[in-house]
Formats: sequence, structure tokens, C-alpha cells
Amino acid sequence: MNHLSRFILLSSGLLTALIGLRCATATPPRELIDARAEFDKASRGPAAEVNPRGLYEAKKSLDSANASFVQDATGEDTRDLSYIALRKIQLAEAQANTELANRQKTKAEKDLQAATMTQLSEAKKQLSASEKAREAEKERLARSNEDLQKANQELAAEKQKSEEAVAALAKFAMVKKEERGTVITLSGSVMFASGQSALLSNARPKLDEVAAALKQSENGQFVVEGHTDSVGSDSLNQDLSVRRAQSVRDYLVDRGVPSERIKAVGYGKNRPVTENNTAEGRANNRRVEIVIQGRQIATSN
Repeated sequence: MNHLSRFILLSSGLLTALIGLRCATATPPRELIDARAEFDKASRGPAAEVNPRGLYEAKKSLDSANASFVQDATGEDTRDLSYIALRKIQLAEAQANTELANRQKTKAEKDLQAATMTQLSEAKKQLSASEKAREAEKERLARSNEDLQKANQELAAEKQKSEEAVAALAKFAMVKKEERGTVITLSGSVMFASGQSALLSNARPKLDEVAAALKQSENGQFVVEGHTDSVGSDSLNQDLSVRRAQSVRDYLVDRGVPSERIKAVGYGKNRPVTENNTAEGRANNRRVEIVIQGRQIATSN
């Protein structure tokens, strides 16, 4: 409570006491009683704190009414002055209430503005986080596209190399796909002397091409199969087919084909591809077949 409010209350109490002494036997008019009661209420309400000057002006009017009552307890001036004092007191209260409402409104607006700014700041943070996440996703997608393009390029290059390898093999060997895998067939007469398992010198460049093709098949397993015609005993042909398959396998391993991925087997004369009753038929049956199992090189058919 400020000094003006204290002064109003103090002076009001003193004046009331003085009036009580001077007019102990006189009854105040209704208007004065109402003005006094209203002022007592106002002096203990928000008007004393919020609108002390307005209440002070009302107090002066009430003092005039009280003074009039002291001078002439039954005079009409007292009623008129009391009515004016009551209205000023009510006006001071109304002004105080308006000021309080304005202060509450201002506080509410400030609180709303602060809350709005907080929400806006949070929204900006979320937006910034979303933008960063979106940029990160774009970068990830860009990297994925780059990886995909690189993989496609590597696949295209591998396909081209496979096609080149097939083209090179097709010059001296037959390459075809079967259920058991990709089969590279080499003529035995080109690879070995009659009845022998040692590689001929002109066979080595051909096997170099085969080794290059096999090394391009990164995940495949390879089987070198030896086959003979029907001339000679079963045991002789079986042994010869095994030794010839082993010679080819050993050469391919020396040229870089992983030894754990390639094996040699001999089938003797048990798997002919044509009849053995002609020289041409027997020549076709004397062969070495390299079977690529699993991942295969491309073929032209």
C-alpha cells in the first residue's frame, strides 16, 4: 500500500471518529451512510492500490459531505454532497477495475506472445531438424545411386569381359550352357598326343584363354572332365582320361585358377557324345570338358 492510500485510510478513520463525537445524537442521511460504506469498501479493495488518486478525489468529496453533516445534520446539502461522493467513489472503483483488466490483458498478451515465441522457436528447431534429416536422406540416396551406377558399370564391364572371354574361347572351343553349368569343350587331339596325357605346346595358349575366363567367374566351382573314345580297354581309357583331366587342372591352377575351386575327374569311354564307329566320331569323343558350376560366364547362345 502506497503513502496516498495510507493517508486516505488514516484520515478517513480520524474524520469518522470526529463525526462520531460531534454528532453522537444525530442520524446521518441514507446517502451519507451509503457513501461512507462504499468508501470503506473501496479503501480496502483494489482501488486503494491501483487508483489511489481517484480514491483520494472521492475522499475529498466524502469529507465535504461529512463536514456538511457536522454543520447541519438535517440540511439538504449533506444529501447532495453525499450523492456526489458516492458517485466519485464508484467511479474510482470502476477506473481501478478497468486498470486491473487492462493489466491482466497486457499480461495475458505478453504471456501469449512469449508462448508463441517459444512455440515458434521449437517449430523452427523441428523444421531445421527435418531439413537436416531430409538433406541427409538426399545424400544417402545420392550415394546409393552412385553405388548402384558403379555396380551397374562393374556388371556391364564384367559382362563385356565375359563376352570377350567367350569370343576368345569360341575360336578354338565349343561353349554351351547345360543343366550342370556352362561347358567348355576342348578337342583331345588338339590338347594331347595319341595315348598321352602331357599337354601339347599349342594347347597352352588355348588353356591360358580358358584360365582367364575361369578367373572372371568369381564364385563358381569348376570340374575338368576327361573323356576317351572306345579304342582300348576300359581300365586304360579310364586311367588316360583321369591323367589328361589332371594335366589340364594343374595347368589352370598354375595360371591362377584357385586350386580349392577346381577338381579333375575321368570318365574314360563311358560318356561318348557320338558313335565310335567312325574316325570323326572317335575324335569328338576324345575330349576334355571344363564345367563351370554356380555363377557362370556369359555365353552367346
